[in-house]
Amino acid sequence: MDDSAVSAERVRSGDARAAARLISMIEREDPSRLAVLKALHAYGGKAHVVGITGPPGAGKSTLTDKLVGDLRGRGRRVAVIAVDPSSPFTGGAILGDRIRMQRHATDDGVYIRSLATRGHLGGLSRAAGEAVRVLDAAGYDDVIIETVGVGQSEVDIVRIADTVVLVSVPGLGDDIQAIKAGVMEIGDVFCVNKADKDGAERVVREIRAMLETAVLNGAATRFTPLFEARSALRGADGSAPAATPNPGSTEQGAFHHIAAQAPGHPNLEIPPVVTTVAETGEGIARLVDEIKAHEAALAATGFLRSRREANLAWELGRGAAQRVLSELERDESREALTELARSVLDRDIDYYDALDALEDAMTRTRRAVTTA
Repeated sequence: MDDSAVSAERVRSGDARAAARLISMIEREDPSRLAVLKALHAYGGKAHVVGITGPPGAGKSTLTDKLVGDLRGRGRRVAVIAVDPSSPFTGGAILGDRIRMQRHATDDGVYIRSLATRGHLGGLSRAAGEAVRVLDAAGYDDVIIETVGVGQSEVDIVRIADTVVLVSVPGLGDDIQAIKAGVMEIGDVFCVNKADKDGAERVVREIRAMLETAVLNGAATRFTPLFEARSALRGADGSAPAATPNPGSTEQGAFHHIAAQAPGHPNLEIPPVVTTVAETGEGIARLVDEIKAHEAALAATGFLRSRREANLAWELGRGAAQRVLSELERDESREALTELARSVLDRDIDYYDALDALEDAMTRTRRAVTTA
């Protein structure tokens, strides 16, 4: 199939080849992709986007593979975007994650795609956001994004995912190492994988202690506003909110969070910390229950929309910045930048006057294009 055969209708009909071709067009920034993406826009916004993130070696790929199997058992169509490190020779994805998910290759209800980081920082590929929108419009119920192995600051997944699962494993360091990791603040559901290894119980205790401390100290976390809104929906007896997107669905009927017991704070809640052994499938069903319970809580409190609004605002800003950078890389712009740099070096103007002049020139250009 060539690019001319890619259409919004084919993607919406569930044609996996059309979706694959469109995502390839996104990766190479083919301008002809825009017409198809615009036609698909009205059909998105339905999929639950789940981010799986954590350090290298945490078992994210095996965990994702088991999550796909469980979700398929619940009758849901699942797409996976596996963000792989770029090949140093071709710039493409190394495909290590897809190798671990081969058992789903013949399932028409599963779509798996690797995306290369191509030097993009933050644990994601630059094409990830547009790829999610394609798969959403293609009718997948859940879109799972598995990030490249991240360290202590690669947190771009929060800008795309509705629910972030932060995966940890025993043996990564002491409690200070866990506390200082910036990624610990972004989780909605925490998973300690390889729970059959020595030290797993200690990791669970450390994560819970860190989360309880954050709540007691009023620290800003991803989950705090959601918990506050959810508490406002509770009845006088402390029961869970009755409003759920699908009250007949057992996995969405409750929000299984652990109460943090502390003097004067009997009802404090922290995100769930689930133990799993991905190799055997142990704990996977409960992890999916927690993910779906979080989705239900987002919908019941209105946070699903507000979180998506914030994410789209960030993505729009990043897109606009990319367009500005592209404009500055044109030959005419490079010449203007060189002239400004020369003026700064000659002490004719200072650095900040040069920035102001550059901004004024871009504003005039934008106005000229708008009024043309």
